[in-house]
Amino acid sequence: MRLLTVVAILAAVLGFASATEWWESGNYYQIYPRSFRDSDGDGIGDLNGVTEKLQYLKDIGFTATWLSPIFKSPMVDFGYDIADFYQIHPEYGTMEDFDRMIARAKEVGIKIILDFVPNHSSDENEWFIKSVNSDPDYKDFYVWHDGKINEETGEREPPSNWNSVFRYSAWEWNDVRQQYYLHQFATAQPDLNYRNPAVVNEMKNVLRFWLSKGVAGFRIDAIPYLFEIDLDRYNQYPDEALSNDTSCPDPDDACYLTHVYVQDQPETVDMIYQWREVVDEYRTEHGGEQRLLMTEAYTSFENMIKFYGDGVRNGSQIPFNFDFLSNINNASTAKEYVEHIEKWLNAMPAGVYANWVLGNHDNKRVASRFGVQRTDLINILLQTLPGHAVTYNGEELGMTDVFISWEDTVDPQACNSDPDTYYDRSRDPARSPYQWDASSNAGFTSADHTWLPVSDDYKTNNALQQLRAPHSHLQIFKTLVRLRQEPSFRAGAIKIQALDDDIIVYSRQKEGSDLYIVVLNLGNSDKTIDLTQYFTLGADAEVITSSLQSQYINGETVKTATFVANGNVGTVLVAIN
Repeated sequence: MRLLTVVAILAAVLGFASATEWWESGNYYQIYPRSFRDSDGDGIGDLNGVTEKLQYLKDIGFTATWLSPIFKSPMVDFGYDIADFYQIHPEYGTMEDFDRMIARAKEVGIKIILDFVPNHSSDENEWFIKSVNSDPDYKDFYVWHDGKINEETGEREPPSNWNSVFRYSAWEWNDVRQQYYLHQFATAQPDLNYRNPAVVNEMKNVLRFWLSKGVAGFRIDAIPYLFEIDLDRYNQYPDEALSNDTSCPDPDDACYLTHVYVQDQPETVDMIYQWREVVDEYRTEHGGEQRLLMTEAYTSFENMIKFYGDGVRNGSQIPFNFDFLSNINNASTAKEYVEHIEKWLNAMPAGVYANWVLGNHDNKRVASRFGVQRTDLINILLQTLPGHAVTYNGEELGMTDVFISWEDTVDPQACNSDPDTYYDRSRDPARSPYQWDASSNAGFTSADHTWLPVSDDYKTNNALQQLRAPHSHLQIFKTLVRLRQEPSFRAGAIKIQALDDDIIVYSRQKEGSDLYIVVLNLGNSDKTIDLTQYFTLGADAEVITSSLQSQYINGETVKTATFVANGNVGTVLVAIN
């Protein structure tokens, strides 16, 4: 019954039709520009470095790449604190470098998607400076409040007990304006006021500006934080309730409170729909291909699904599936994987695509979280499920987290903690420089230093070495990307089930096309499976690809009734008629 449900849903959602837009069933690659490739020898990645490597991404087979923020910034939060939404950060290059990157991307045939950071700006942004000085046009561009007078002490204190994501109060006193401003992240990242129509219009203009520069779409950052509850009739903000989370006893931590007033307000979803209207209107006015929206929101499952649209208005084509990322880990059972896969597939509205993401710049690396031995298994999973696949730079190589000492830590989320607890909070380990080759500093830079340390294993784990090897994580990844172009993967149904705690099996097939079987063994021990009990198969199948440590080689014929699933190995088979 479960299998039929998933197949029926996919038939309705995908329609078993050929893709008509460039982004459909796409393969997306996230570049963290600061760590990707340094072209000028300063130890920091840049736009010319991205341009230099676009052919590499095209050769792998990616549809598009989205770049973490490249805008002018003091780099308190490494680009997520934007001083000018219309300018390139000087460390990354110039607007001419950007234009050259766009031109090269068009030449190569890969789309460029930019990170749009709408919730806040830098405190060095001229908008904030004008707001501090009560410029009439910018006075209400940010969230300001007088605060409250403590009745016992007579001292002024913040308007509410709200905490920042980066710990401590989300309110900061400004001596010039003599008011508090809201910052849900670092103190240097004041929140924009989306209850001010001028802010809404200005941020739409930011989108239009970069669309005019040739970008194919946007990944929208930190969506749950866009709106806060409005002031009450007494011009006050309510305190948030305690979360009563026993794993979070520190009152300075964000998790100490419930955040019902500062996240996921009803207006948030409408804002996503408005931004979709902007990019669609741009196409109507200027022609060309459809522009893409990706949305980043660690929020409820129901909210993620709402971002697709409401049946009348369209939203994000790719609301990142953080239900999968947040709930699947190295201890998850096969049943839990399948439950979360089916959960998304069955909840999607008609006419949209699923998406699968397990890694990004805000989380520890996939190979470190799930185990290096599962690197290929996870990539096989992500690349063979229906819909979009999203890959963080380095996951195709099986790059792992780099240990960053407390002294070398630069991530503000970690720096706001202490030497004993910083590492669990730090995002630096997943942001180390990309490992291009075995030369000094992994071929990332000609400098003798890098902004974050390079991994110790770069001489044996790098892109060049894996490209030259007949069998490697990267070669397996390239095979998977090519395989995704087959009709059964682009538009085929899925039948999926967990056989026990370790084994996941599923088929992908479009009517009239090849039948593919994927077998994933999450356990450490080999298991023999009679695949003919679960799928209509002949006696033999061919191995298309399998994990690096698998006993199988590509092209090998195996017996479907006695298939041996090696521990921590994923295998893709095609039925032999």
